[in-house]
Amino acid sequence: MLSIFLLIPLSLMLFVVAIWAVRYAVKSNQFEDLDNASQRIILDDRQERRQTMQTHERTTTHQQTDDSDNVSVQPQDRDKL
Repeated sequence: MLSIFLLIPLSLMLFVVAIWAVRYAVKSNQFEDLDNASQRIILDDRQERRQTMQTHERTTTHQQTDDSDNVSVQPQDRDKL
């Protein structure tokens, strides 16, 4: 009987702490946007990869145009054309 007098107030205090923790989590927006949080990492990675590929494409295109501008026809090659 003595243990009940200890366990009931202890369980009530634990219950109050659990209610406070849930309320605190709700007020601090812990439950906002549960669906997109897991996808944000993947989307950020895709966006970074896309930017890297676009930068790479720009540099290769720029290098190709520079190479085509530098091509010149030598006098001995003109006869072959």
